Amino acid sequence: MTGAGTLGSVPVADILPALRARFGALVRELSKFGTVGAVAFTIDLVIFNVLLQSGLESLLAKTISTVVATTVAFAGNRFWTWRHRDHRNMARQYTMFFLLNGIGLGIGLACLAISHYGLGSIWPEFQSPLADNISGQLVGTAVGALFRFWSYRRFVFGDPIVPDPAAPTGPETPAPPSGTAAPQSTEPPAPRAVPRM
Repeated sequence: MTGAGTLGSVPVADILPALRARFGALVRELSKFGTVGAVAFTIDLVIFNVLLQSGLESLLAKTISTVVATTVAFAGNRFWTWRHRDHRNMARQYTMFFLLNGIGLGIGLACLAISHYGLGSIWPEFQSPLADNISGQLVGTAVGALFRFWSYRRFVFGDPIVPDPAAPTGPETPAPPSGTAAPQSTEPPAPRAVPRM
């Protein structure tokens, strides 16, 4: 059995600050990712509708608008959302970003195609610009955004190279001069793990 207030041999009091710091970092990344995504979404929406109004086919219009918005999203995410992560290989990041965004584009196109061509062959209302915007821009973008956040964070932008400012660091203790004994710690010893029965 383990003692009260411990998880294995690690006190819960030591785990909570680390969990709070990690959760805070995740919330900051999500808010920045959301802001970049909102800008890219606006660009995507405007270009998509301009191209639709000019008579371009729906899937081609969506592809063009997504490629332009993706370029903006890459710059925003690389230089703001995940600026604290490893950026030594920009060509690899750029390629991986666009590859994974291609999957996100496929998600949006699938939603649009199911609505416009699948449901639209039964109900013509699904072939209207409003229906195209709901299926391609809202539904497809929402599902694609979840995939993008997970995949960009996991595969495109590497491990952090700058320490998280929210993570507390203890003061460094200077080494004692040679010939003197090291000062004894006043902290109580860490609890020992009790073997499970």
